[in-house]
Amino acid sequence: MLERLLALEAFSYFLVFTRLGATVMLLPGIGEGYVPVRVRLLIALVITAVMQPVVAPLLPEAPDSIIALLMLLLGEVLVGVFIATVARVLVTTLITTGTVIAFLTGFANAVLFNPMLQDQGAMTAVFLSLLGTLLIFVTDLHHLMFMAMMDSYTMFKPGVALPLDDFAEVIGRMVSASFKIGVQLAAPFILVTMLFYISLGLLARLMPQFQVFFVGLPLQILLGLTVLMVTISSIMMWFMDYFATGMARLIEAG
Repeated sequence: MLERLLALEAFSYFLVFTRLGATVMLLPGIGEGYVPVRVRLLIALVITAVMQPVVAPLLPEAPDSIIALLMLLLGEVLVGVFIATVARVLVTTLITTGTVIAFLTGFANAVLFNPMLQDQGAMTAVFLSLLGTLLIFVTDLHHLMFMAMMDSYTMFKPGVALPLDDFAEVIGRMVSASFKIGVQLAAPFILVTMLFYISLGLLARLMPQFQVFFVGLPLQILLGLTVLMVTISSIMMWFMDYFATGMARLIEAG
């Protein structure tokens, strides 16, 4: 009897770890490439130990066949990847904002390694994405990600068929909304840059002998840095509100 209870407890822990481990490995801030794999694994094990007693009544019994067990684990991994993808798409809003700002302010050629996407990105995109990730943890918004992991067991019960079409639809809508919000956050730069280029065009027409390009490029960079200095607090406040709203919707759905 004791051996059976221990086997059931081990199965329950491993099943919860499958979902939460997949989530932790991809969460923004925690699941980045610069975080050692052992640290991510330790975080996943600790979170599993905390949540497993709470969600244990919602877990199914151990299946009899290997095929059923593999299908159950695959479903748990898909749910974990879905939750982490939602959080990551919300954070990539700042990458869109930073990329738009880079093209408008002359920083498009200033390329740095972006640890979030594991590729090269514009300097402003890398700066804003890292700043946004830092603010998420400083303001305790990462608790919303943990709450979403917990509530996912009421929204996607283990062993039940997953709505994969809804997964794809939600991710598609969030990517579209993320791009729209990213461009909206860069709206001050779009307006200032438009006025700046209009002024340069008028100056070029009024003074054809004036070298507009050699004067305009340094002014464009200086103007971009000035606008960034003035608007960065508002941009980050809007982003944090957008991130909190997006994660809260996922929690409320659960």
